[in-house]
Amino acid sequence: MIYSVSDFAGGQQGTVQPFSDEDASIETLSHCSSLSERTSAAEEAGETEEMAQEDFQYKLKVYIDSTVDKSAKTRQGALDGLKTAMATKILYEFISERRMTITDSIERCLKKGKGVEQCAAASLACLLCIQLGSGIESEEVFKTLKPVFKTILNDGAANIQARQACATSLGLCTLVAEDDIMDVYATMESFESLFTHSYVREDGSRPSVNPQTTQLHTNALLSWALLLTICTGSHIRVIAQKHLSKLPRLLENDNVNMRIAAGETIALLFELIRDVDPEFDYDGWEPLCEKLNALATDCNKHRAKTDKRKQRSVFRDVLKAVEEGDFQSETIRFGTERMVIDSWVRKRTYDAFREFVGSGMNYHLQANEFIRDVFELGPPMLIDSTALKAMKSSRLERHLYNAAAFKARTKARNKFRDKRVDVGEF
Repeated sequence: MIYSVSDFAGGQQGTVQPFSDEDASIETLSHCSSLSERTSAAEEAGETEEMAQEDFQYKLKVYIDSTVDKSAKTRQGALDGLKTAMATKILYEFISERRMTITDSIERCLKKGKGVEQCAAASLACLLCIQLGSGIESEEVFKTLKPVFKTILNDGAANIQARQACATSLGLCTLVAEDDIMDVYATMESFESLFTHSYVREDGSRPSVNPQTTQLHTNALLSWALLLTICTGSHIRVIAQKHLSKLPRLLENDNVNMRIAAGETIALLFELIRDVDPEFDYDGWEPLCEKLNALATDCNKHRAKTDKRKQRSVFRDVLKAVEEGDFQSETIRFGTERMVIDSWVRKRTYDAFREFVGSGMNYHLQANEFIRDVFELGPPMLIDSTALKAMKSSRLERHLYNAAAFKARTKARNKFRDKRVDVGEF
């Protein structure tokens, strides 16, 4: 049987028109126009990003120039601006070219500034070293700033906040940029000369130290503990023999921050000496454990509730470390990766870096090659745009799901709570 075109057209008369050259050209033009629009949008996005980068670098240059301004307020604002930028972005190339200019500004602010400005300059020095990483560039920066740090730290007449800041910054800068282990030991001795003044004396009497000076001693102790993590095994033995019997005296300090710093340092030192000597035996083990247990279950009515809660939590972990060699591990998630804090060494190191980069820590864990090397994370991972888009969409889905669940729960609870609802309806 032969069918006509009219049979396919539902009985209506009509003919099938072939695909013409004109139609093809229109289709091609439409495709090219769409491609052109996408290309143009991509170019505009690239230009916008480039302009934003130029504006950002211009602001950084203004900040650097303003660190030598006559106005203390302007200098302070410039230091804070540079701190924020370095804490939240990777600026190695930009900073590397200007590192000595920035270093000179920091040195000037430390020497000529007062209080808050000196603190900001000390923090900026650490962020500068973190950006440059461990190498010749950061060593040059540190050689310039180390004598200034030590001068302020050991000057009893200097501003106490500046001394506290220098105690913390000297510790981290030494970890990052010191190239001679003997100089590390010398810096540790400078810290020892401070925090040992808070030791309870052998006759049981307590030194008279004001709260600000106690904070200085606490910062010195934490920096000393940070540098313990890079000491050789033989030096760890010397440190343990010299300080392990005396550090527990700091547990009797009236300041909760000092007690916690002392407890964590003791746990760290036990971890290190056991790594060096698995058969290590400490004579004062039982009295120490009794003291740690008392702090882990402290119910002293004269202490603030928040202080007691924080202290009990920390000292439960410290007691486990001393008694069992145990550590309560913690997982840090950043991007598609995760890192496990599984030792007191890693915890002290992580806390030290986080103190300076703050909320930017996860970003530095992702992108800062030096910090990734410190925590043995390998080279930075490259994530393509498709993977990032997938991650964002999954987060959005979770958010929408949680929002819907919350709304449903609220409705259900309101229904049961509403006294006007007739019980018979249920």
